[in-house]
Amino acid sequence: MAKVLMKGNEAIAEAAIRAGCLNYFAYPITPQSEVAEYLCWRMPEVNGVFLQGESEVAVAYMIFGAAAAGARVFTTSSSPGISLMSEGISYLAGAQCPAVFVNIMRGGPGLGGILPSQADYLQATKGIGHGDCRMLVMAPATVQEAAEMVMKAFPLAEKYRNPVMILGDGLIGQMMEPVEFPDDLKSEPTNKDEWATNGMDHRKSKTRNLVRSLFLDPVVLNNNNLVLKEKYEKMKDEILFESYNTEKDYRILIVSYGTMSRVCRTAVDMLADEGIHVGLIRPQTLFPFPEEAICKAVTSSGCKLVLSIEMSMGQMLEDVQRSVLGACPVEWYGKCGGEVPTPEEIIDLIKARMASL
Repeated sequence: MAKVLMKGNEAIAEAAIRAGCLNYFAYPITPQSEVAEYLCWRMPEVNGVFLQGESEVAVAYMIFGAAAAGARVFTTSSSPGISLMSEGISYLAGAQCPAVFVNIMRGGPGLGGILPSQADYLQATKGIGHGDCRMLVMAPATVQEAAEMVMKAFPLAEKYRNPVMILGDGLIGQMMEPVEFPDDLKSEPTNKDEWATNGMDHRKSKTRNLVRSLFLDPVVLNNNNLVLKEKYEKMKDEILFESYNTEKDYRILIVSYGTMSRVCRTAVDMLADEGIHVGLIRPQTLFPFPEEAICKAVTSSGCKLVLSIEMSMGQMLEDVQRSVLGACPVEWYGKCGGEVPTPEEIIDLIKARMASL
């Protein structure tokens, strides 16, 4: 299939359709509103459903209703909007309903700004909703990868009967790059007759399916959470990461994700031209996190320092520190007002740190 030049938000929208999702409920917010703009005319072309909710809270429960009925459904939003959806996401996780959420992050806290950020890392990976709920979280670095991750997200959500999030930033949503939609990532929705509230007549069953997250008996609620915990542990089978320039010995390892990792990769290449070798690990799944890969990258080399480079105030730092297991110091570097650290800034940082190692 030929590649098409597309804006990231539009590629995300088209990828969902190609993945077999024909239900999209959303509320507009910059910098991802082009998804809704694209799908408001594209969904009718494929006999799909587009509905703009009156708020992000309403959208979350539209998704819950559609998912509980067995439909493939997704939404897109940006940081404050995802915050408003977080209660509904917890309901979906507690009731074990699959759905896909895309967060094209902007700066914060509060209304913040509309420029790119990675400051929702902790929200997505650890604090998305009340209770012990988690989501599988993927982080693309290119428009192509964003499209592919969206297509992969729907079968993963159904496999685990759980919300899945694609965590991008404003750059991913707004940049234009060539993209194709691989045929091998198309998938048919799984049979949900065993649990979905899709009608006894449809299932030719005399047994009602009840989708719920309300368990008033403490023993039953505890058991439900144990089931969910076991499921989150199984998600470790889906860990994805990219290692770059780690085949040689290096004293500094960078851990970075999303579009920030592209800047870091450029810096690594520029340093290599000067004979300075720096390793790079790019997590593609943020939950579950590639702890073992980072630990191996540190312990199998002469690494003396790990840098967590992000467009946030160091939200990934804790996960990187936990992965390193005290083998060497871990430091953070980044910005989160919408400015993106440049390769030159990263090079200066690395040279300064190397001088003290």
